[in-house]
Amino acid sequence: MTCSSVPRRRSDLASFRWHSHLRFGSARILKIRLANAAPLALAAAFVALAVAPSALRAQNAPAQISAVTPSTGKADDSITITGKNLDKTDVTAVFLSDAKLDHKAVVVDQEAGKIVIKVPDLKPGDYNISIEQSGSIYIQPVIFKVKT
Repeated sequence: MTCSSVPRRRSDLASFRWHSHLRFGSARILKIRLANAAPLALAAAFVALAVAPSALRAQNAPAQISAVTPSTGKADDSITITGKNLDKTDVTAVFLSDAKLDHKAVVVDQEAGKIVIKVPDLKPGDYNISIEQSGSIYIQPVIFKVKT
């Protein structure tokens, strides 16, 4: 809405119509009609909704892995995964994935910019680092090489 669309005189209020769509989660849409509504009535409507703060929070940003240090190792070695949005609220598990299976790693330390894991007991080979976020496993384009 621009300043030019705001009514300038009291007589203009009758023709003024403005709709706002607010999204709470993925299912509910609240439609508010601001024409001829008193400000206190609008405030009371929002209070009556009693929407939880978590419903107003934006969806979690996708986690991104930028590097794995070291890039090779063996079972029980600690490796550090760096990237964005890696905290416990975003990433619930870390896996080393081959063409067939996702092998869950033990998380030793977890922060917003890094995760430290222990390498599970795996056959030698190349594995993608995968993360679980919002109940789904996402294979990242970062390779870790398991050696003997």
